[in-house]
Amino acid sequence: MKFQNIVLGLMLAAAMIPGLSQAEPAQEFVLKNGMKVIVKEDHRAPTAVHMIWYKVGSIDEVNGNTGVAHVLEHMMFKGTKKHKPGEFSRIVAASGGRDNAFTSKDYTAYYQQIPKSRLKDMMALESDRMANLILDEKEFSKEIRVVMEERRWRTDDKAAALLDESLNATAFMTHPYRRPVIGWMSDLQNMRVQDARAWHDQWYAPNNATMVVTGDVDAKQVRALAEKYFGGIKPKKLSVTRPQDEPEQRGIKRVLVKAPADNPVVVLAFKVPSLRNIEKDDDVFALDVLAAVLDGYDNARLTAKLVRTEKKANDVSADYSPLVRGPSLFVLEGSPVLGVGTMELEKMLRAEVDRIAKEGVSEAELNRVKTQLVASQVYKRDSLFGQAMEIGVMEMSGIGHKQIDRMIEKLKAVTPGQVRAVAQKYFGDDSLTIATLVPLPVSEKKEPAPSGMRH
Repeated sequence: MKFQNIVLGLMLAAAMIPGLSQAEPAQEFVLKNGMKVIVKEDHRAPTAVHMIWYKVGSIDEVNGNTGVAHVLEHMMFKGTKKHKPGEFSRIVAASGGRDNAFTSKDYTAYYQQIPKSRLKDMMALESDRMANLILDEKEFSKEIRVVMEERRWRTDDKAAALLDESLNATAFMTHPYRRPVIGWMSDLQNMRVQDARAWHDQWYAPNNATMVVTGDVDAKQVRALAEKYFGGIKPKKLSVTRPQDEPEQRGIKRVLVKAPADNPVVVLAFKVPSLRNIEKDDDVFALDVLAAVLDGYDNARLTAKLVRTEKKANDVSADYSPLVRGPSLFVLEGSPVLGVGTMELEKMLRAEVDRIAKEGVSEAELNRVKTQLVASQVYKRDSLFGQAMEIGVMEMSGIGHKQIDRMIEKLKAVTPGQVRAVAQKYFGDDSLTIATLVPLPVSEKKEPAPSGMRH
């Protein structure tokens, strides 16, 4: 999932629309076993979103066992002591709802969107598979083949995915972010059911989980239900993941990827700070605004100049996600038009950042960027799922949803001078990794998506 500027947009919207940030504040409590529960009441429709977030993802994996977090996500639908394989989703569908799950570098999350009257049923299901999951070898053998086919279809057969995978593997020398969430194929081929079982035993515990509920609910009733269904699950002693800090980069890194594609692509990734301390990490907020100046709305700088005016690129983008557990990358990407080389487009993308570093941005442009972000992002406040996602991402990053108001203040305080300063500071050669897609002829045969995929 791509979260470009999602939090920035939501927070600016809350800052600029009177009363939005204060309306229906989320309530939080912690069960005796360490499980955190966050409830955001929204009574506009008789529905609810129920999410369970586990603070474990591919960042916690080790070499030789990559992809196990995602594999276990699949296995979580394969039965418990109470329910047969596939029964979980059938119960949700029969309740008039829908469910799914997703694994990222930093977390694994499961969700159901249901009528509010069925919330207790969802808690019963989730608590059951937290405590009573059955990992059957035959089911695992079938599901690991589904995951391997998913890797073939979504990564091995997708030029953009291969490029992204090679970019991360090149940019990061030691940090786990260098490994793909879905895992390396050789690790999937050699994975056994015992690996998934050990992962569940190690990380799937109430003291490593956060429940988020949004919608037409009562916080006191949600707490009572949480106590009933999850309160009896014993906490576990969680493993402590050792830090794997990146050694200092000492020059530009480059990687070429040859794959079937219609057009070449060049991606520039600069190492920049992640958000760790709201009071001290001022550069993070300025970088977030810089990303919006470059690519935060339809006529932002990159598109306006390189696509519409100079017609040098088919498309361009900028992306920065500071709410992560590990290191962050500020990414510039573009696909050149016929007759323009990737090296030329690479220089043009860097030139746009250099222009801001030399000339800065005006107050008028900064205000225009913020207004555009509000216009494009405020609709997320109408989504129960969007609200639950915002809370979950904030929690998993370690910042916490309670910091939202302070983040609003910090973003509102970003000045043109700060934007110019980060453009000058972080975009040199020694923090840069460049990945280039060299297109090969595209086969006319298009394979359908494999059955059994959940997301």
